[in-house]
Amino acid sequence: MDDKRASILEDLAVDAARRRDEFLADAGRQFVRFLDSHKSRLKDIGGLVLIDEEPDYLFVSEGGTFRSRTRFQDENGEWVSETEDIEDGAELVEIFNPADLYAAFVDAVEAEIAAEADAEAAATDEVAEVIEEPAEELPEAEGTSLYGWLDRTPLAPRDQQDAARMLYDLALTFQEGSQFEQARLLDDFAEVAAPAAALLGESKFVEDEDERLWLRANGVIEGEVVPERDDEDDDEGEPEWQPLTTSDDLVQFYDPTDIFGDLAEAIGDSYPEVAPELVGDDVDGDDAARDEA
Repeated sequence: MDDKRASILEDLAVDAARRRDEFLADAGRQFVRFLDSHKSRLKDIGGLVLIDEEPDYLFVSEGGTFRSRTRFQDENGEWVSETEDIEDGAELVEIFNPADLYAAFVDAVEAEIAAEADAEAAATDEVAEVIEEPAEELPEAEGTSLYGWLDRTPLAPRDQQDAARMLYDLALTFQEGSQFEQARLLDDFAEVAAPAAALLGESKFVEDEDERLWLRANGVIEGEVVPERDDEDDDEGEPEWQPLTTSDDLVQFYDPTDIFGDLAEAIGDSYPEVAPELVGDDVDGDDAARDEA
C-alpha cells in the first residue's frame, strides 16, 4: 500500500472515530434529558422492564438507573449469565443502540397497558364466574396481575446443565422482583405517612458506626451506610459513606421489615404513651403477666 493511500485511510478512520464519539456523547445527553423529564413518571409506576427477550434483559428502576442481564456462550461453549447495574443513562447508549432504547420504552409501555387491560378483563370475568359458579378455580391471570415481573411459562429443561441455567436465571428474576416489591412497599409507606411525618418533623431513627437511617418530613425514609471493604483497605483513611436516597437503594442493604421495626421502636422511645408495651425493662415479667391474663 502506498503512503498516500495509507494516509487517506488513516484520516478516514480517525474522523469516523471522532464522529462516533460525538454521536454517542450527543445521544447520551439526549437520553439523559429524556430520563430526567420522566423522573416522576418512572417513580409513579415503580420502574419498567424494557427488554425481556433471550438472551437480553433490561430493567429501568424508578430512580432512572438500569439493570442489564445477558447470556452468552463462552469459549468452552458453556452458557454464562452476566448482570450489570448501570447508573448513568449516557453509559447505556454505548451498550444499546439509542433508537432501540426508545423503541423499547414504547414497546414496554404498550405491553404494560395491554397487560393491565387483560388483568382488568380477567378480573371482571372472574367476578362473573364467581357469582355464577363459586367453586371455579381462580384464573392464572390473578397471579400475573399481582406480580407483573413473574413469568408464568413452565420450565422445560433439556438436561441438568440447562436446568441449572434456568434455575439460576429464575433466582435472579425473583430476586429482582422481590426487591421491586420491597421498594414499592417503602414508597407506599412514604405516601401514606407523609401527613404524620410532617407534624413530627425529620428524625434520625438509626445511628450506628456504619449505618444511619432518617425519616424525612415528607415520609420518605433515607439512609447511608459504610459498605464492607476488603481487608487490605481497612486501614486506609476514614470510611466512605454511601448515601441511600431511593427505595431501590435501601433494599440493596435492608429488609423493609427491619426498617419499619426500627422506626416503630424509635417512635415508641420518643413517645412512650403510644407504645405502652415498650415501657419497662422487665420484658419477661410483662410476657408472663400477659400469659396469665
